[in-house]
Parts: sequence; structure tokens; C-alpha cells
Amino acid sequence: MSDYKDRNENEIFTKVLKAGRRTYFFDVRETKAGDYYLTITESKKHFGDNGEASFEKHKIYLYKEDFKSFEEMFKDSTDFIVNEKGEDVISEKHDKDYKSKTFTIESDDEV
Repeated sequence: MSDYKDRNENEIFTKVLKAGRRTYFFDVRETKAGDYYLTITESKKHFGDNGEASFEKHKIYLYKEDFKSFEEMFKDSTDFIVNEKGEDVISEKHDKDYKSKTFTIESDDEV
């Protein structure tokens, strides 16, 4: 059996959230004992100097015994952010058409 098949054979349910250059995968998987757990994967696309795409991935494994605490802490944290900073995204760097601005400093002094 291939490594890919081993890793994906136990997937039961998947949801995908595309968010700009990032994609989030919510995968319900099955343990060898037949129980379910959740993996949350963040995949971010990068382009090398040669223009070739690669993906940086980060994964969280979340088991049933931690669901309630995780859910409460996630809600507390997101509520805090929204209450402190509102729902609008502050950084324009999140815009897909964002271009870095270059600033020049002019001086009246002659060199």
C-alpha cells in the first residue's frame, strides 16, 4: 500500500475553506481503533525564484476529549479579537491586489 493511500484511507469527512493564498482543510479521520478525530491543516502557496509553486503546511490534530475546551477557547479568543478590533480587516496586506508602497525621504540638505 502506498504512503498516500495509507494517509488518506482513513478520511471520513472533509471541508475546505479557501482564503486567499491559504487553504484550510478540516478532515475527520478514523483511528485504528475505529474512533474519529479532527485534523485542521493550513496550506499556504509559495512561489520560488524559478516561479515553481510549493506549499507550506501546518497541521493540528484534535481529539474528542479536547473538543469542548478547544471550542470554548476558540470562541473566547475570537470574541476577544472582534470586541477589541471589530470585524473589519485592518491590514490592507490581506487584499489580493495589495502592492507594497515605497517611500522616499527627501531632505533639504545638499550633500
